[in-house]
Amino acid sequence: MGVIGQNEMLFLLHGLKWTLLLSAIGFIGGGIFGLIIALARTSDRSALRKTAAGYISVFQGTPLLMQLFVVYYGIALLGFSIEAWAAVAIAFTLHASAFLGEIWRGGIQAIPKGQTEAANALGLHYVSRIKDVVLPQALKVSLPATVGFLVQLIKGTSLAAIVGFIELARAGQIVSNQTYRPLLVFGIVGAIYFIICWPLSLYGARLENRMAKAAR
Repeated sequence: MGVIGQNEMLFLLHGLKWTLLLSAIGFIGGGIFGLIIALARTSDRSALRKTAAGYISVFQGTPLLMQLFVVYYGIALLGFSIEAWAAVAIAFTLHASAFLGEIWRGGIQAIPKGQTEAANALGLHYVSRIKDVVLPQALKVSLPATVGFLVQLIKGTSLAAIVGFIELARAGQIVSNQTYRPLLVFGIVGAIYFIICWPLSLYGARLENRMAKAAR
C-alpha cells in the first residue's frame, strides 16, 4: 500500500479548490439567472409564468448527472469545443438557477399582497417596487432554503467527475487508485466535505429557528 504524503494531500486540496470554485460559480451565476426566473414566475404575464415554470420543471425533473452530460456533449455536437470546467460551470449555473428561482418565487409570493398594493398606491414603478419592497423581504424569508440548497450544490459538485473534471471527489479517487487506501482517502475527502457543509447546515437551521420564533 502507498503512503498518503504531502503530494497526495496537496492534490486533494487542489481538487478542493475546484470544488469551491465550481460551487461559487454555480451559486452566483444561478442566483443571477434564478432571480430572473423568480420574477418571471411571479409576473402578471401568463407567457412568462408558463415559460419559467417549464424551465424549472425540466431542471427539477431530470437528474443533475444527465444535465452535465447534455451540456458537455450537446455543445460538442453543435460543433463548439469546450473544456470540461466550462461545461460543468454552465450546467451547474442552469441547475442552480432553476432551484433558486423556485425558492425565491416562494419567498416573493409569501410577501403580503397589502405591501405591494401600498407600493402601487404610492406610485412606485415596477423596478423600485421589486428592489425596495419585495426582494429584501423575499430573500430574507428564503434565506434558510437558499443556504440548504448551497449545501446540496457543494455536495453535487462530486458528479462533475463524470465528464473528466477533477474536483475533490475525483481527486480522492485518483489518490485512492495510486495508494490503494480507499478507506483512508475517502475518509479524508468525507471529512473535508463535512467541515464545509456542516457549518452551513447549522447556519441554515439556526436561521429557520430564528424566523419560526419571530413568526410566533
